Amino acid sequence: MKPSSASLILLFAAMTLGLAAHPLRAEEKAAKPSVELPATDEGLPGAGPIRRYDWFKNLWTQKRTGWSKQVEKDQKSLVFLGDSITQGWGDDMGGSFPGVKVANRGISGDTTRGMLIRLKDDVLALNPTGIVLLMGTNDLEEKAEPETIAGNFKLILAELKKHDPKMPVILCLVFPSSATKSRPADKIKKVNELYAAAVKGDAQVTLIETWKLFADEQGDAKAAEFPDLLHPNKLGYTKWAAALRPILATLGYLETTDDDFKPEAGAISLFNGKDLTGWGFRDQKSQEKQATFDGQATSTDGRYVAKHGRIIVTTPPEGRRVQQMWTTREFPKNFTLKLEFRATPNADSGVFIRRPQLQCRDYPLAGPYKTLTKYRAQDWNEMEVTVKDNVARCLCNGEVLEEALKLPESGPIGLEGDAGQMEYRRIRLIELN
Repeated sequence: MKPSSASLILLFAAMTLGLAAHPLRAEEKAAKPSVELPATDEGLPGAGPIRRYDWFKNLWTQKRTGWSKQVEKDQKSLVFLGDSITQGWGDDMGGSFPGVKVANRGISGDTTRGMLIRLKDDVLALNPTGIVLLMGTNDLEEKAEPETIAGNFKLILAELKKHDPKMPVILCLVFPSSATKSRPADKIKKVNELYAAAVKGDAQVTLIETWKLFADEQGDAKAAEFPDLLHPNKLGYTKWAAALRPILATLGYLETTDDDFKPEAGAISLFNGKDLTGWGFRDQKSQEKQATFDGQATSTDGRYVAKHGRIIVTTPPEGRRVQQMWTTREFPKNFTLKLEFRATPNADSGVFIRRPQLQCRDYPLAGPYKTLTKYRAQDWNEMEVTVKDNVARCLCNGEVLEEALKLPESGPIGLEGDAGQMEYRRIRLIELN
């Protein structure tokens, strides 16, 4: 039976609509980010190795497929970008940062170029509140040169800045490993030197000395923390979390309530917990007062910040920068000075007592008191200094730092900043009869 004219018209119209629909579906499909690893390097940003082993391609697709379904859920997260070391910490980073919304974007085996390729869809699409970076170790196994690795890092950093020039970026230096893992110490140190040079003077980036935190005397990983000399165990992750917490507190992710500490009866509080009243800058030679910070939460140069009961001596973007802040008051009588301090890995600071300096640092890494048994790394430690007849006996958690530090007859108390971040709290002085 021959179709009628009306039937032919309807059939033609349906075919036309069908053909028109296919390009629209293709465009919609093309608009979705690809979660699969590109088959070749052609047209890809960056330089150096991209892994294409079958296991890696499968993992890359699996991880990114899952993440593509939770973009809305993970909006405004603190994003951890990295490789197997980051992936191995778990989706919630081992519960290490209670109350902080985190998103783990680590893929085992990934290289810096791989992270650059997936940066837009895996990280920037989340509109993160901040980024924690650890990258580069797998590039070394694939024989990439440190300069190539640093070049990819610079491209990643440029994209982060383009997305949000005020977003905090925390850069963890590449962890130590071993030449037996094709990650020799000299290559890792070179990568870290190039990373540090790339962010020098950049206030948006906080660099953490995580290489020195974990390295042994030869510059390799310790089996007690990295059983396979590459991946941290629970102890390793605990130390990494501890290194990050002070920085996250400074950035407002953690410790967001005021310290409710009350000084002993009769104690002179040198810090009110809210601002820098009673503190200021002095000429380092003459000790003449140059600026006072009464009622101000931040020093004029931004180095000293009062926040939730802590005086934070922030990490200098230059890597090292010496600065000193002093009490406006001087103390001629005998006294006991008490305070608590917390240092990031390898941080270097000092407490001035009437002008002479007592080194206050991350002692196990920065010295000079490396044999202390009660020091709590990246946690709060108590310093107690008793001054009698112009001689100071200085303790840290009850252990002697200096038995008899000679002092002048009078002078202020000072806090120095040099490298890394140092925090002070509960600063008070008890005058003695």
